[in-house]
Amino acid sequence: MQAVTIESIYALIGGELIGNTTTHISAPEELEKAAATEISIIGTKKYERFWADTKACCAIVGEDIGIEPGENKAFIKVSNPDLAMSKVLELFAPAPPIFHSEIHPTATVDPSAKIGDHAKIGANVYVGPNVTIGDHAIIYPNVTILDECTIGNHTVLWSGVIVRERCHIGHHCILHPNASIGADGFGFRPCPERGLAKIPQIGNVVIGNYVEIGANSCVDRGKFSSTIIGDGCKIDNLVQIGHNCNLGKFCIMAGASGLAGSVTLGEGVIVGGSASIKDHTTIGAGAIIGAGSGVTGDVDAGKTMLGYPAVEARDALKQWALLKRMVNEKR
Repeated sequence: MQAVTIESIYALIGGELIGNTTTHISAPEELEKAAATEISIIGTKKYERFWADTKACCAIVGEDIGIEPGENKAFIKVSNPDLAMSKVLELFAPAPPIFHSEIHPTATVDPSAKIGDHAKIGANVYVGPNVTIGDHAIIYPNVTILDECTIGNHTVLWSGVIVRERCHIGHHCILHPNASIGADGFGFRPCPERGLAKIPQIGNVVIGNYVEIGANSCVDRGKFSSTIIGDGCKIDNLVQIGHNCNLGKFCIMAGASGLAGSVTLGEGVIVGGSASIKDHTTIGAGAIIGAGSGVTGDVDAGKTMLGYPAVEARDALKQWALLKRMVNEKR
Protein backbone atom coordinates (compact mmCIF):
# COMPACT_ATOMS: atom_id res chain seq x y z
CA MET A 1 0.00 0.00 0.00
CA GLN A 2 1.15 3.56 -0.74
CA ALA A 3 1.86 5.97 2.10
CA VAL A 4 -1.03 8.17 3.24
CA THR A 5 -1.35 11.56 4.90
CA ILE A 6 -2.42 12.29 8.45
CA GLU A 7 -5.47 14.06 7.00
CA SER A 8 -6.54 10.80 5.30
CA ILE A 9 -6.34 8.87 8.54
CA TYR A 10 -8.15 11.64 10.42
CA ALA A 11 -10.95 11.49 7.83
CA LEU A 12 -11.13 7.72 8.32
CA ILE A 13 -11.33 7.58 12.12
CA GLY A 14 -12.61 11.02 13.16
CA GLY A 15 -11.79 12.46 16.59
CA GLU A 16 -9.69 15.57 17.20
CA LEU A 17 -6.52 16.34 15.26
CA ILE A 18 -3.81 17.89 17.44
CA GLY A 19 -0.71 19.26 15.74
CA ASN A 20 0.24 18.28 12.21
CA THR A 21 2.84 16.37 10.23
CA THR A 22 3.85 16.59 6.61
CA THR A 23 5.35 13.11 6.76
CA HIS A 24 3.51 10.52 4.67
CA ILE A 25 2.57 7.52 6.82
CA SER A 26 3.75 4.12 5.60
CA ALA A 27 2.53 1.72 8.31
CA PRO A 28 1.34 1.33 11.91
CA GLU A 29 3.82 0.11 14.54
CA GLU A 30 4.45 -0.14 18.29
CA LEU A 31 5.80 3.03 19.92
CA GLU A 32 9.18 1.52 20.77
CA LYS A 33 9.73 0.11 17.28
CA ALA A 34 8.16 2.80 15.10
CA ALA A 35 10.14 4.48 12.33
CA ALA A 36 9.79 8.14 11.37
CA THR A 37 7.15 7.36 8.71
CA GLU A 38 4.93 5.23 10.97
CA ILE A 39 1.86 5.79 13.12
CA SER A 40 1.48 4.35 16.61
CA ILE A 41 -0.96 4.35 19.52
CA ILE A 42 -1.01 5.75 23.07
CA GLY A 43 -4.03 4.04 24.54
CA THR A 44 -3.70 5.24 28.14
CA LYS A 45 -1.69 7.74 30.17
CA LYS A 46 0.78 5.11 31.38
CA TYR A 47 2.24 4.96 27.86
CA GLU A 48 2.77 8.72 27.57
CA ARG A 49 6.38 8.36 28.76
CA PHE A 50 7.32 6.41 25.61
CA TRP A 51 6.39 9.26 23.27
CA ALA A 52 9.55 11.28 23.98
CA ASP A 53 11.77 8.49 22.64
CA THR A 54 9.68 7.21 19.74
CA LYS A 55 10.44 8.07 16.13
CA ALA A 56 6.77 7.81 15.11
CA CYS A 57 5.43 10.85 13.31
CA CYS A 58 1.92 10.53 14.72
CA ALA A 59 -0.23 8.53 17.12
CA ILE A 60 -3.80 7.70 17.89
CA VAL A 61 -4.32 8.69 21.53
CA GLY A 62 -6.97 8.45 24.23
CA GLU A 63 -8.95 11.44 25.45
CA ASP A 64 -7.05 11.52 28.75
CA ILE A 65 -3.65 12.06 27.13
CA GLY A 66 -2.13 15.35 28.33
CA ILE A 67 1.16 15.62 26.41
CA GLU A 68 1.70 17.52 23.16
CA PRO A 69 2.86 15.76 19.97
CA GLY A 70 5.80 18.08 19.22
CA GLU A 71 7.23 19.61 16.05
CA ASN A 72 6.05 18.07 12.77
CA LYS A 73 4.15 15.41 14.72
CA ALA A 74 0.46 14.87 15.31
CA PHE A 75 -2.04 13.16 17.58
CA ILE A 76 -5.53 12.06 16.67
CA LYS A 77 -7.47 12.03 19.94
CA VAL A 78 -10.40 9.59 20.05
CA SER A 79 -12.67 8.03 22.67
CA ASN A 80 -11.60 4.46 21.85
CA PRO A 81 -8.00 4.26 20.57
CA ASP A 82 -8.07 0.49 20.03
CA LEU A 83 -11.13 0.60 17.79
CA ALA A 84 -9.68 3.54 15.87
CA MET A 85 -6.39 1.69 15.39
CA SER A 86 -8.30 -1.33 14.08
CA LYS A 87 -9.48 0.82 11.17
CA VAL A 88 -5.92 1.92 10.50
CA LEU A 89 -4.72 -1.69 10.57
CA GLU A 90 -7.41 -2.59 8.04
CA LEU A 91 -6.22 0.27 5.85
CA PHE A 92 -2.65 -1.05 5.79
CA ALA A 93 -3.43 -4.79 5.86
CA PRO A 94 -1.57 -6.81 3.19
CA ALA A 95 -3.61 -8.67 0.59
CA PRO A 96 -4.59 -12.25 1.51
CA PRO A 97 -3.02 -15.26 -0.24
CA ILE A 98 -3.76 -15.42 -3.97
CA PHE A 99 -6.09 -17.92 -5.66
CA HIS A 100 -5.29 -18.39 -9.35
CA SER A 101 -8.57 -20.24 -9.90
CA GLU A 102 -11.81 -20.35 -7.96
CA ILE A 103 -11.56 -24.14 -7.54
CA HIS A 104 -8.05 -25.60 -7.58
CA PRO A 105 -7.60 -28.58 -9.92
CA THR A 106 -6.44 -30.80 -7.03
CA ALA A 107 -9.54 -30.11 -4.91
CA THR A 108 -12.06 -32.95 -4.59
CA VAL A 109 -15.59 -31.58 -4.74
CA ASP A 110 -18.49 -34.03 -4.72
CA PRO A 111 -20.89 -33.48 -7.65
CA SER A 112 -23.79 -33.02 -5.23
CA ALA A 113 -22.07 -30.12 -3.41
CA LYS A 114 -23.40 -26.61 -4.01
CA ILE A 115 -20.73 -23.95 -4.38
CA GLY A 116 -21.78 -20.31 -4.09
CA ASP A 117 -20.88 -17.46 -6.40
CA HIS A 118 -17.23 -16.34 -6.24
CA ALA A 119 -16.37 -18.92 -3.57
CA LYS A 120 -12.73 -20.02 -3.64
CA ILE A 121 -11.50 -23.54 -2.91
CA GLY A 122 -7.77 -24.23 -2.55
CA ALA A 123 -5.48 -27.14 -3.31
CA ASN A 124 -6.22 -30.58 -1.81
CA VAL A 125 -9.49 -29.51 -0.25
CA TYR A 126 -12.14 -32.21 0.20
CA VAL A 127 -15.81 -31.19 -0.08
CA GLY A 128 -18.17 -34.07 0.61
CA PRO A 129 -21.66 -35.00 -0.59
CA ASN A 130 -24.49 -32.49 -0.18
CA VAL A 131 -22.23 -29.78 1.24
CA THR A 132 -23.27 -26.16 0.68
CA ILE A 133 -20.61 -23.46 0.51
CA GLY A 134 -21.88 -19.88 0.47
CA ASP A 135 -21.10 -16.94 -1.77
CA HIS A 136 -17.60 -15.45 -1.44
CA ALA A 137 -16.50 -18.12 1.04
CA ILE A 138 -12.77 -18.87 1.05
CA ILE A 139 -11.55 -22.41 1.70
CA TYR A 140 -7.76 -22.52 1.93
CA PRO A 141 -5.66 -25.59 0.99
CA ASN A 142 -5.99 -28.88 2.87
CA VAL A 143 -9.38 -28.25 4.44
CA THR A 144 -11.84 -31.14 4.89
CA ILE A 145 -15.61 -30.53 4.84
CA LEU A 146 -17.59 -33.75 5.24
CA ASP A 147 -21.10 -34.71 4.20
CA GLU A 148 -24.12 -32.41 4.55
CA CYS A 149 -22.27 -29.46 6.10
CA THR A 150 -23.06 -25.84 5.33
CA ILE A 151 -20.53 -23.00 5.19
CA GLY A 152 -21.98 -19.48 5.16
CA ASN A 153 -21.36 -16.51 2.91
CA HIS A 154 -17.99 -14.76 3.29
CA THR A 155 -16.76 -17.37 5.77
CA VAL A 156 -13.03 -18.23 5.74
CA LEU A 157 -11.60 -21.63 6.61
CA TRP A 158 -7.82 -21.64 6.93
CA SER A 159 -5.63 -24.61 6.10
CA GLY A 160 -6.07 -27.77 8.15
CA VAL A 161 -9.60 -27.03 9.34
CA ILE A 162 -11.82 -30.11 9.59
CA VAL A 163 -15.60 -29.77 9.60
CA ARG A 164 -17.21 -33.10 10.39
CA GLU A 165 -20.47 -34.34 8.88
CA ARG A 166 -23.76 -32.43 9.35
CA CYS A 167 -22.18 -29.38 11.00
CA HIS A 168 -23.22 -25.86 10.11
CA ILE A 169 -21.13 -22.68 10.10
CA GLY A 170 -22.70 -19.26 9.66
CA HIS A 171 -21.84 -16.19 7.61
CA HIS A 172 -18.69 -14.06 8.00
CA CYS A 173 -16.93 -16.57 10.26
CA ILE A 174 -13.17 -17.21 10.45
CA LEU A 175 -11.76 -20.59 11.43
CA HIS A 176 -7.99 -20.55 11.90
CA PRO A 177 -5.58 -23.39 11.00
CA ASN A 178 -6.35 -26.87 12.31
CA ALA A 179 -9.56 -25.97 14.10
CA SER A 180 -11.71 -29.09 14.56
CA ILE A 181 -15.48 -28.76 14.31
CA GLY A 182 -17.72 -31.70 15.12
CA ALA A 183 -15.35 -34.34 16.49
CA ASP A 184 -17.02 -36.88 18.75
CA GLY A 185 -17.83 -35.70 22.23
CA PHE A 186 -15.94 -37.37 25.08
CA GLY A 187 -18.54 -39.92 26.12
CA PHE A 188 -17.66 -43.24 27.80
CA ARG A 189 -19.28 -45.36 30.52
CA PRO A 190 -18.00 -48.36 32.51
CA CYS A 191 -19.01 -51.62 30.87
CA PRO A 192 -18.48 -55.16 32.23
CA GLU A 193 -17.76 -56.58 28.78
CA ARG A 194 -15.57 -53.83 27.32
CA GLY A 195 -14.22 -51.90 30.28
CA LEU A 196 -15.29 -48.56 28.84
CA ALA A 197 -18.15 -48.39 26.35
CA LYS A 198 -18.19 -45.53 23.86
CA ILE A 199 -21.42 -43.52 23.91
CA PRO A 200 -22.38 -42.64 20.31
CA GLN A 201 -22.39 -38.92 19.59
CA ILE A 202 -25.13 -38.42 17.01
CA GLY A 203 -25.60 -34.65 17.20
CA ASN A 204 -23.74 -31.87 15.40
CA VAL A 205 -22.27 -28.38 15.82
CA VAL A 206 -24.09 -25.18 14.86
CA ILE A 207 -21.96 -22.02 14.67
CA GLY A 208 -23.60 -18.63 14.29
CA ASN A 209 -22.55 -15.59 12.27
CA TYR A 210 -19.39 -13.51 12.78
CA VAL A 211 -17.76 -16.20 14.93
CA GLU A 212 -13.96 -16.56 15.05
CA ILE A 213 -12.31 -19.77 16.23
CA GLY A 214 -8.56 -19.90 16.85
CA ALA A 215 -5.93 -22.35 15.70
CA ASN A 216 -6.04 -25.89 17.10
CA SER A 217 -9.31 -25.33 18.95
CA CYS A 218 -11.95 -28.05 19.15
CA VAL A 219 -15.73 -27.84 19.23
CA ASP A 220 -17.23 -31.30 19.81
CA ARG A 221 -20.53 -32.46 18.36
CA GLY A 222 -23.52 -32.99 20.61
CA LYS A 223 -24.44 -36.33 22.07
CA PHE A 224 -28.11 -35.93 21.12
CA SER A 225 -28.64 -32.55 19.47
CA SER A 226 -26.33 -29.61 18.80
CA THR A 227 -23.34 -27.93 20.36
CA ILE A 228 -24.13 -24.25 19.73
CA ILE A 229 -21.77 -21.29 19.34
CA GLY A 230 -23.77 -18.06 19.28
CA ASP A 231 -23.33 -15.10 16.95
CA GLY A 232 -20.22 -13.01 17.45
CA CYS A 233 -18.37 -15.39 19.78
CA LYS A 234 -14.57 -15.15 19.71
CA ILE A 235 -12.65 -18.32 20.60
CA ASP A 236 -8.87 -18.18 21.05
CA ASN A 237 -6.28 -20.85 20.18
CA LEU A 238 -6.16 -24.23 21.93
CA VAL A 239 -9.65 -23.99 23.38
CA GLN A 240 -11.80 -27.07 24.11
CA ILE A 241 -15.61 -26.85 23.91
CA GLY A 242 -17.27 -30.09 24.94
CA HIS A 243 -20.38 -31.78 23.59
CA ASN A 244 -23.76 -30.09 23.95
CA CYS A 245 -22.32 -26.79 25.20
CA ASN A 246 -24.38 -23.73 24.39
CA LEU A 247 -22.64 -20.36 24.08
CA GLY A 248 -24.76 -17.23 23.92
CA LYS A 249 -23.91 -14.28 21.71
CA PHE A 250 -20.57 -12.45 21.96
CA CYS A 251 -18.83 -14.76 24.41
CA ILE A 252 -15.03 -14.67 24.62
CA MET A 253 -12.84 -17.65 25.52
CA ALA A 254 -9.10 -17.03 25.86
CA GLY A 255 -6.34 -19.50 25.02
CA ALA A 256 -6.19 -22.97 26.61
CA SER A 257 -9.52 -22.55 28.40
CA GLY A 258 -12.05 -25.35 28.34
CA LEU A 259 -15.70 -26.22 28.78
CA ALA A 260 -16.71 -29.73 29.79
CA GLY A 261 -19.90 -31.16 28.32
CA SER A 262 -23.28 -29.42 28.53
CA VAL A 263 -21.98 -26.08 29.81
CA THR A 264 -24.15 -23.05 29.11
CA LEU A 265 -22.64 -19.58 28.75
CA GLY A 266 -24.98 -16.60 28.76
CA GLU A 267 -24.47 -13.67 26.42
CA GLY A 268 -21.21 -11.76 26.80
CA VAL A 269 -19.47 -14.19 29.15
CA ILE A 270 -15.66 -13.85 29.28
CA VAL A 271 -13.56 -16.91 30.12
CA GLY A 272 -9.89 -16.16 30.86
CA GLY A 273 -6.92 -18.17 29.65
CA SER A 274 -6.51 -21.71 31.06
CA ALA A 275 -9.80 -21.49 32.97
CA SER A 276 -11.88 -24.67 33.17
CA ILE A 277 -15.59 -25.10 33.70
CA LYS A 278 -17.26 -28.23 35.05
CA ASP A 279 -19.87 -30.12 33.04
CA HIS A 280 -23.58 -29.20 33.30
CA THR A 281 -22.71 -25.74 34.65
CA THR A 282 -24.47 -22.51 33.75
CA ILE A 283 -22.57 -19.21 33.64
CA GLY A 284 -24.89 -16.20 33.65
CA ALA A 285 -24.77 -13.39 31.11
CA GLY A 286 -21.89 -10.95 31.48
CA ALA A 287 -20.00 -13.05 34.01
CA ILE A 288 -16.19 -13.07 33.98
CA ILE A 289 -14.14 -16.16 34.78
CA GLY A 290 -10.57 -15.17 35.66
CA ALA A 291 -7.54 -16.80 34.05
CA GLY A 292 -6.64 -20.17 35.52
CA SER A 293 -9.86 -20.43 37.50
CA GLY A 294 -11.76 -23.68 37.99
CA VAL A 295 -15.55 -23.31 38.05
CA THR A 296 -17.40 -26.15 39.78
CA GLY A 297 -20.91 -24.71 40.05
CA ASP A 298 -23.34 -22.26 38.48
CA VAL A 299 -22.36 -18.59 38.33
CA ASP A 300 -24.88 -15.74 38.52
CA ALA A 301 -25.05 -13.15 35.78
CA GLY A 302 -22.49 -10.35 36.06
CA LYS A 303 -20.31 -12.06 38.67
CA THR A 304 -16.51 -12.16 38.49
CA MET A 305 -14.96 -15.43 39.64
CA LEU A 306 -11.34 -16.14 40.56
CA GLY A 307 -9.30 -19.02 41.88
CA TYR A 308 -9.35 -22.80 41.97
CA PRO A 309 -12.00 -23.67 42.95
CA ALA A 310 -13.43 -20.38 41.76
CA VAL A 311 -15.18 -18.04 44.19
CA GLU A 312 -16.38 -14.47 43.81
CA ALA A 313 -13.49 -12.13 43.10
CA ARG A 314 -13.80 -10.11 46.31
CA ASP A 315 -13.76 -13.31 48.39
CA ALA A 316 -10.79 -14.69 46.47
CA LEU A 317 -8.80 -11.52 47.04
CA LYS A 318 -9.57 -11.63 50.78
CA GLN A 319 -8.45 -15.28 50.92
CA TRP A 320 -5.21 -14.52 49.11
CA ALA A 321 -4.49 -11.55 51.38
CA LEU A 322 -5.12 -13.71 54.47
CA LEU A 323 -2.82 -16.46 53.20
CA LYS A 324 -0.12 -13.90 52.50
CA ARG A 325 -0.39 -12.53 56.05
CA MET A 326 -0.24 -16.04 57.52
CA VAL A 327 2.92 -16.83 55.54
CA ASN A 328 4.55 -13.56 56.57
CA GLU A 329 3.68 -14.14 60.25
CA LYS A 330 5.34 -17.58 60.19
CA ARG A 331 8.54 -15.98 58.92
